[in-house]
Amino acid sequence: MKDLTNLLFETHAFNIAKENKPFWYTSGKIGPYFVNAEFFYGSDADSKELLNFIDNELANEPKENIPNNIFQKVLSHYNTNEIYKTTIDTMVEYIKSNIDLNSIDYISGGERRDWFFSNMIAYILNKPHITIYKDLTTIESNYDFTKNTAVSKIENKNFLHIADLLNQSASFTRAWIPAIENLGSKIKHALFVIDRMDGGTQVLTDCGVKVHSLIKINDDLFLKALDLNIINEKQLHILREFKKDQMASMKQFLIDHPEFLEESLKSDNPKTAKRAKMLVDQNLYGLN
Repeated sequence: MKDLTNLLFETHAFNIAKENKPFWYTSGKIGPYFVNAEFFYGSDADSKELLNFIDNELANEPKENIPNNIFQKVLSHYNTNEIYKTTIDTMVEYIKSNIDLNSIDYISGGERRDWFFSNMIAYILNKPHITIYKDLTTIESNYDFTKNTAVSKIENKNFLHIADLLNQSASFTRAWIPAIENLGSKIKHALFVIDRMDGGTQVLTDCGVKVHSLIKINDDLFLKALDLNIINEKQLHILREFKKDQMASMKQFLIDHPEFLEESLKSDNPKTAKRAKMLVDQNLYGLN
């Protein structure tokens, strides 16, 4: 089975900030890296193109039509994009090696980024697929998506849920697990391209889901980035401190570098200025 770590760096799915320029997150907080697992679709541009396609489908198509339309799109991409093909093939190989396929009745994927991966995996494994929407609507498809029907009952079946990124499992507890339980079944396994190691594994384990991931955002990964000269020692230190305590490490950064916040508040980039203002107005790091 291939190690996807090199592709993680090649696609910038794991993007590390310069030591004195942390990234602004939409929450108004800051941090030393972004994780974009959907870039394993091939690139940032490929990912945006598929997301735009999905958004257009959601806005204009009946829910029963969307699974096949997305499947046709990702199947074509699988046949032409080496990064995406390598990712899917590695996920399939992992599943065959680590999960008893005879115990899995369905593959599932939730709106939207799970669909980058779940449809193709259902097809290759010859398993029916359940598309889950944020409103908990579920569409059942056969393995090649030629039959797609809204469904409200599938009793006593075991599901393998495929997802791009594991954060803190909010989507699972809010939508994916309830949607499958509403059908009368259970998500028994969940496979992620990337686990941010932010507590989601324990949440899912407590829900009775066995968690699998191909890449973990942990110290081993940081050290590999250092070995590859992708980061320097200062960046390694910041990554490690952030992993120990996200709030305390970034509060200390702001105390040590007051110019960073001052420059961000005056930034010509409206997103940066807005997020910096949010940090100050909401006193997110207790600096006041």
